[in-house]
Order: sequence, then structure tokens, then C-alpha cells
Amino acid sequence: MQYKCIKKEAWDKTIEQLLLSYTIFACVENEYGLDYELIRPADILKISYNKPKPVTPLKNFFLPVKENVTSDVSTDDKPTIILGIPNCDIKGLGLLDEIYLDKEYTDLTYRKRRDNTLLIASDCFSIQEHCHCATYNIMPYIENGADLAILNLDGTIFLRILSVKGQEFVSNISALQSPVNFDFISSIEKEHHATKELLAKSNKGLTDYKETGELITTQKDDIWKKHYSRCVSCGACTTICPTCTCFLLIDKPGLEKVKQMDACQYPGFERVAGGEDALSELHNRFRNRFMCKYVWKPLKFSSLACTGCGRCIDACIGRISKNEIFMELVK
Repeated sequence: MQYKCIKKEAWDKTIEQLLLSYTIFACVENEYGLDYELIRPADILKISYNKPKPVTPLKNFFLPVKENVTSDVSTDDKPTIILGIPNCDIKGLGLLDEIYLDKEYTDLTYRKRRDNTLLIASDCFSIQEHCHCATYNIMPYIENGADLAILNLDGTIFLRILSVKGQEFVSNISALQSPVNFDFISSIEKEHHATKELLAKSNKGLTDYKETGELITTQKDDIWKKHYSRCVSCGACTTICPTCTCFLLIDKPGLEKVKQMDACQYPGFERVAGGEDALSELHNRFRNRFMCKYVWKPLKFSSLACTGCGRCIDACIGRISKNEIFMELVK
């Protein structure tokens, strides 16, 4: 793969110059965790590199929680850069692209946002408690799907070029150079291997994506009734998921339509005009999420519907871990 490099101090100055022509969101860490923030010159030194994972999923940049779809898309005049995206979110974006960039039914607002955004992914050099991407054959480093990947090694920033858009971007930054010392490749591979080892150790016994789907398909209601008791139908697991995209289309006066994020865990999600509701019982809604991700979506799409980010476990106020449920199914 082709790399460009630049000293960290020079990179910080480059970002300051880029702010003149781009809107930049990057990962910043504080006492509450890691998340994207709108970057201003005073924030550049706060940007965090190669740490997993921002609380906000990447989908929120392209699928707002609420938007009026009958009015023009409100986009900044400047193009957008999103910096520090983990590979689990890049892979999640693959499913969103399959859905919203379908050749016959393209979502024009989604496409406009995608075209207006440069994606700079970040290799993960550590893991969080519930990260399990590698179990689903998603590596903690990016090889495709983004425009660039960024690494901060010993005071030097390395940019791995992954797309034509990424190549055009780096060609306009004169301070970037081709690495002359190839020892950095060994350092990068060492970091990648160490992160994969951490993931393997943390998720020992967890089944892969296909096998998980097979396990779920064979289960009867007993297993879901056993675990749903702590679920309060808050929808946190689905709204924070990088691949969940269900929405309501609400009619407003003046023939306006508002697109509102929805979740299969909400009561009334499948209620129809006649009053019938296939998911009226909580244990059925609980099961529905797993069936959707591991059984139904794989029948229709090539991208994974669960990328192992673990955000659903982090966000659950009932402390329900889908991974613990899956390991119980194996036993």
C-alpha cells in the first residue's frame, strides 16, 4: 500500500490550513470517553489518534436523527473531513451504501453527503472491553472502504492511501512526503498484530458471524424470554448501532415529509393501521434485532449487519450483553 508521511507538528499546521476550506470532525478524548467534535484551530492539539472508538457511530453524519426530506439538503458550502473512523464503522457504512445508494432507489440526500465527505479512517492500536470486530473477520485496521487511513507513530503521521479521492487529497498537500525508512512498515504490522491478539484473547469462545446466525435461527422462544426481562425498550442498542437505519416518514402540513429515526425495540414499531402488531410482545422485539442482523440482512446484502463494535453492549441500560447470550447458545 502507498503511504505518505509528515511530522506531527507539520500535520497540525496542515489541519489548520485545511480548516479554511473544509469542515473537519475528528476524535477528541475527554473524561467521558472518545467522540467526534467539530474542530477549530484551538482544538487541533486535542485530536486523538489510533484509539477505539468514538461513541457516535459514523452513520449519524449521513443519516440525521431527524430531517425534512421535502426540502433541500442543508450542507455546508465546504466539503467535510471526518478523521479517526474505526474500521468497524467503515464496514458498517458499506451496508448503508448498499441500502441508500441502490441503483434503482438512490437516496439523493445520502448520496450528496457521501460525495461531499472525505473519510480518514484510523487503525486501532488498542481495544475497548466489548470490541469484537475480528470475530466477524473485520480487522482493527482499514484496507478499503475509506479514502485514507491515518497512523501516529513516534511523532510522525502516516497516511495510507485507499482511494482516488484520497490520492487527490494528498497530492494537494505539499508537506507530505514518501517515507524513506521502511522500518515503519514493521512497526505498523507489529501494532496490528498486537491489537488482533488482544481481540482474540478478549473474545475467546465467541462464534463468527455465519455461525451466530445459524445458532439464532434454531432457538425457540425460551432463550429470548430468559434474557428480555432486563430490556426496557429504550432503543439505545439500535439507535447507536452503525448499521441500523429504520425510520418513520411523518406527514406534515404543506405536503412536507419528515424522516425520523426509528427502532425495532420501540413498542408499536410494527403496529399497522388495523391494530395488528407482530412485535407487540417484548421478547419478540428482543429476538427481532438479532434475526435482522444475523439472519435476514445476510440474505439480502453482502455487507455485514453487525461489525463487532460493541456499542449496543456499552449503551444498554439493562446491562444486556449479546455476546454473553451468544456464548450461552454455544454451550
